[in-house]
Amino acid sequence: MKRTALILAFATASVTHFAQAADGNWLVRVRAIQIDPSAHSSPVAGVDVDSQIVPELDFTYFFSKHLATELILGTARHKVTLNGVSLGKVNHLPPTLTLQWHFSPDSKIRPYVGAGVNYTRFYNVDLTGLDVDRNSFGGALQAGVDIAVTDNSYINLDVKKIYISTKVKTTAGAYVTDLDINPVIIGVGYGWRF
Repeated sequence: MKRTALILAFATASVTHFAQAADGNWLVRVRAIQIDPSAHSSPVAGVDVDSQIVPELDFTYFFSKHLATELILGTARHKVTLNGVSLGKVNHLPPTLTLQWHFSPDSKIRPYVGAGVNYTRFYNVDLTGLDVDRNSFGGALQAGVDIAVTDNSYINLDVKKIYISTKVKTTAGAYVTDLDINPVIIGVGYGWRF
């Protein structure tokens, strides 16, 4: 948790340096996110992935007052279990790109929805006798709200559903099972428009 706080503090200081005006096309946010997987495995049932809280950074570009695109960046290390028994840990990096619609761009409270795609890269795989496919592509859904604090800064609340799947195999390459991770990601953060 201390590492997360330090990373968020550093990102906040860096972003503040660049925040200049309320009507700019860019909105940069730092968030603390909880990644809550909704894991399902088949044909081998019982594979699960634990929840994690990590820092996240995102960049939003506004094409107009209502239409924007957001790139979400964050990484986490998860414990993987089979029926409660630890199989080890794995990292994943799921950059996600969404197209957003902002409903009230001139209000103090600015809700939005988004949909898009994610590419997930699995790395630092440390599973006992097992490996996973390293690449996954899937959809993403998003809803959130920016609440104005000043002319160019906002508190942000955000929820996403990201679809992530991989194949679990032995280290020799033999197929074991499909694993759908499909996390719900809840974020709280702060953003600057410039």
